[in-house]
Amino acid sequence: MKKVSIIILGLMLLVLSACGKNDDSAAEKKGDQKLEKVTLMLDWYPNAVHSFLYAAEEKGYFKEQGLDVNIEMPADTNDPLKLVAAGQIDMALSYQPQVLVARGEDIPVQSFGAIVRHPLNQLMVPADSAIKSPKDLAGQTIGYPSIPLDEAIVQTMVKSDGGDASKIKMVDVGWDLIPAMATKKTNALIGGYINHEKLLLDKEGHPMRTLNPADYGVPDYYELVLVGSEKELKAKPDVFKKFMTAIGKGQKYVQDHPEEGLSILLNHEDKSSPLEKDIETKSLEILLPLMDAKDQSFGYQDPQTWDHVAKWLIDNKVIKSGVKAEDAFVNF
Repeated sequence: MKKVSIIILGLMLLVLSACGKNDDSAAEKKGDQKLEKVTLMLDWYPNAVHSFLYAAEEKGYFKEQGLDVNIEMPADTNDPLKLVAAGQIDMALSYQPQVLVARGEDIPVQSFGAIVRHPLNQLMVPADSAIKSPKDLAGQTIGYPSIPLDEAIVQTMVKSDGGDASKIKMVDVGWDLIPAMATKKTNALIGGYINHEKLLLDKEGHPMRTLNPADYGVPDYYELVLVGSEKELKAKPDVFKKFMTAIGKGQKYVQDHPEEGLSILLNHEDKSSPLEKDIETKSLEILLPLMDAKDQSFGYQDPQTWDHVAKWLIDNKVIKSGVKAEDAFVNF
């Protein structure tokens, strides 16, 4: 009788164990179902400025928030905003002035996070140049990638410095910014970044000095922002809030462990655009202070910054007067 009882007890334990496994499996499936798929498009190929994203992915911060984030690169730098507006991707990295330009063209996008809080696009001149301030650009050539925003930046800098903006010559060099300066085709450069083009030019034996637009009449704008469609930001605010929580942790990790954060990025680098570790290390050193929101949470956006940038763009006829700064962003 005892033997039969033991056999029955054993069978019951096996059944319970199997049920437990099935429950675990169901829980795993349920957990998988809870992860909401989100597509993020970068502004360019992965580099130091994106370290916080890859840290959030590697360390499981996205998963903690119930998100499965797919990071994509754009085929063209003009694509991200259009794809977000069309609902083909969920969010993208873009630029604060560009968000306002897009809204002026009736493209319904909004910024929901400031990533780089100050201009990276700065006027560059050779270190031994006689150009010491923007007013010295009179009679000089400035290479740029034929972007109206860059023209407005130079015009404002020269006028603010008391120079004659009508005497400068803007030369379209496309995106061949480094060769244009290295071969001395131009006397100055706008459209290049202090954490990329400047570092590469310095490394190649063409040391540069930079003039910050924010020191010469241009608003201290957010270089890099996160963008979503107005429709989706209203429909799924929780998804964007969770995303901001995850990348806040990712940025904190990179701040506290810059070497490890950069290593995570380098392990994800695009093989068609290999990164130079020394350049990206210096780039991250430049970027981290410019990404710091101080006593605010990572990504916080100051309404005054948006007001100043919108007014400047309107004054310089880059956008039409009907564009409202308060409609261009949202904080979570």
